[in-house]
Amino acid sequence: MALDAVFREHWGRVLATLVGNLGDLELAEDAVQEAFAIAAERWPRDGEPTNPIGWLVTTARNRAVDNIRRQRVLVEKTRLLARDLADRTEKPMDAAPTFPDERLELIFMCCHPALALDAQVALTLRALGGLTTDEIARAFLLPGDTMSKRVTRAKHKIRDARIPFAVPPDHELPDRLAAVLAVIYLIFNEGWGGGRIDLAAEAIHLGRALAQLMPDECEVLALLALMLLHHARRNARMRDGEIVLLDEQDRDLWDETQIDEGRQLRQRTLAHGASGPYAIQATIADLHLQQPRDWTQIAGQYDALVRQTGSPVVEMNRAIALAELHGPDAGLAVLDRLDLDHYRYFHSTRAELLRRANRDTEARDAFQRALDLAQSEPERRILEQRIAELTPPPA
Repeated sequence: MALDAVFREHWGRVLATLVGNLGDLELAEDAVQEAFAIAAERWPRDGEPTNPIGWLVTTARNRAVDNIRRQRVLVEKTRLLARDLADRTEKPMDAAPTFPDERLELIFMCCHPALALDAQVALTLRALGGLTTDEIARAFLLPGDTMSKRVTRAKHKIRDARIPFAVPPDHELPDRLAAVLAVIYLIFNEGWGGGRIDLAAEAIHLGRALAQLMPDECEVLALLALMLLHHARRNARMRDGEIVLLDEQDRDLWDETQIDEGRQLRQRTLAHGASGPYAIQATIADLHLQQPRDWTQIAGQYDALVRQTGSPVVEMNRAIALAELHGPDAGLAVLDRLDLDHYRYFHSTRAELLRRANRDTEARDAFQRALDLAQSEPERRILEQRIAELTPPPA
C-alpha cells in the first residue's frame, strides 16, 4: 500500500494509539508526523515493512521518547514513560494491530465540554480525520489562519486542563454527543464531497462503533442511517472521471443492502418519535432516493430543519425544494437573503436557478464564482461545461 494511502487510512488509528500511550495530544501528533516523515524517506529506499502500521506506531513511540528526553525539565516524565512503554511493547508487533476503541476515545477526549463546540469539532477533524487546517476551514467556511489558531488553542486547553484520553462515564456521554455526531458527519462529508471514499467509509465505521456504545440514542442511529443512504450511491456518482448528478445516476449501481439498512435504522428512530436534525436529514435522504420525488414533503422537512438549526446551508437546500415546487424565482428569493459567498455550492445552486429563470448573464457569473471556489477537477469540469452551455454573452 502506498504511503499516502496508509496516511489517509490509518492516520487517526496511529494517532489514537499514541495519545493513549502518551496522554498528550500535541506530543503524540508531533511524533506521528515525524514517523510518517521517516517512512517517506526510508520506505522508497528499503521497501515497505511487513506490518506498516505497527512500524509507524513503534517509530512514533520512539520519537516521542526521544523528544521528551531532549526536554531536561521532563526527565522524570521520561523515566515513567519509558517504563510504561516497555510494558506496552512487550506485545508482539508482527501482526497487524487492532484498534477497537482508541479512535472513539480520541473523539470523546477532543469533544470535552471545556472546549467550545466549534473547537471540539475542528480539533477532532484535525486529529482523527488527518484533515489539513485548510480543509477544516473550508468545512467551517472560515479563513485558514482563523482555524489554525482555534485548533492550537484547543490543543493547549486539553494539555493545560489535563483532559483524559478516555470514553467518559455513561452520565457524561450526552453532554458530548452533539459534538461527536458533528465530527463524524463532517468527516463523512469531507470524504463524500471531496471524493475520499475511504474517509466516508471510515466515518460510517465510527458511526457503527458509536451506535454500539450508545444503542438507544436516536440521533446516533439517525446519523448512521443518513450516511448509509448517501454512501449507497457511491458507485454511481462518477462515470469516466465525471460527476453524475442524482437524476442521471444508474440506480443498478446503488448498494441496495446499504439502502435497506439505512431505512431500517431510520424506521427505528421514527418508532421512538425521533425528530432531531439527523433524523430529519435521514428522512430527506430517503425521500431523494424515491421516484418520483415528493418535493412537498422534502420542502416540509427542510422547513423543520431550518427551525431547529437556523443554518444558512439548510436554507439553501430548502430553496432548491421551493424552486421545484414553485419555480426558480421562489428559490432565488430565499438564496438572495443568504450570506454564503465563500460556499461553492451556494453559487452553483444559484447559477442553476438563474439559468432556469433565463437570466443567463447572471447565471454565467454565478457559475464562474463557483468555479473559482471549486476544490476538485471533476467539479471544475462540470462547472466549465455548464458555462459553455449558456448562450454566449453579446459582443
